[in-house]
Amino acid sequence: MPAVVLGDLGQESLDLSLADMQTLIDQHGHVIVVCSQATPRNVVQRLRTVRSLLESDRIALFRPELPPLGIAVLARQLRQLASCDLSPGVLASAGRLLTHYIHAGALLGSVTKLDRIPVDLKSHAKSWVPGSQFGVLAHPTPHLVKMGPSVTLPGPEFGTSLLVAKGQLPSDWVTTTLAPSWRARGLREAALPAESAAWWGTSKLVEFCAYLPDLSVLYQLVTSVRQNSCHWCGIDVIGDRCVFCSAIPPAHEQPARAG
Repeated sequence: MPAVVLGDLGQESLDLSLADMQTLIDQHGHVIVVCSQATPRNVVQRLRTVRSLLESDRIALFRPELPPLGIAVLARQLRQLASCDLSPGVLASAGRLLTHYIHAGALLGSVTKLDRIPVDLKSHAKSWVPGSQFGVLAHPTPHLVKMGPSVTLPGPEFGTSLLVAKGQLPSDWVTTTLAPSWRARGLREAALPAESAAWWGTSKLVEFCAYLPDLSVLYQLVTSVRQNSCHWCGIDVIGDRCVFCSAIPPAHEQPARAG
């Protein structure tokens, strides 16, 4: 299924943003917006304003804590699943589920400006040494190592493919060391996302992401989870929160406490 890249929401008029979103709703019925945690605040605020003014429970805003290449992979997986017989609520809910199966990180030439992963003072000091490189796993569990012979990162315990996007760091560590240690079943290269340098704090990087490539596996994962009907808007979802109206099923709500 094709994806729609929204215009410059931070610069265009509110009327244009409203018209574009209404057109998408009219054409497709429901809209799932996937954007990075690095998306500028004014853009996220515009999305929320549009959703509020349209008074629509058919717009889901999903901002997973993944670096840019991981966001791109997740969006592609949702596009694959959109061709299956999944309801809009289940498809939108699947985003949260699939993030658990994504391992995303980067090889960096410096961590001095990296503020999205915990970096200790020792690593910061080493970052000033010419030629230093660092392997960083951002998701699912943050991990940072200084590069050395045969150094690698903790990887997935299941079969994945590996996507690599090269920035301005000449290194083949990802393809010659990381990929074999993660037992990657396939290796592909992609263009570096526009947000990557800002997200990682440097343009000297090689970003990578391990993911489940098979649509049949993705579909089985999603359909194996019990579905619920949202008690507020009635749409079918998986998980503990409706991604369209944000209501929490009564079974997941915190019990009231006596005063």
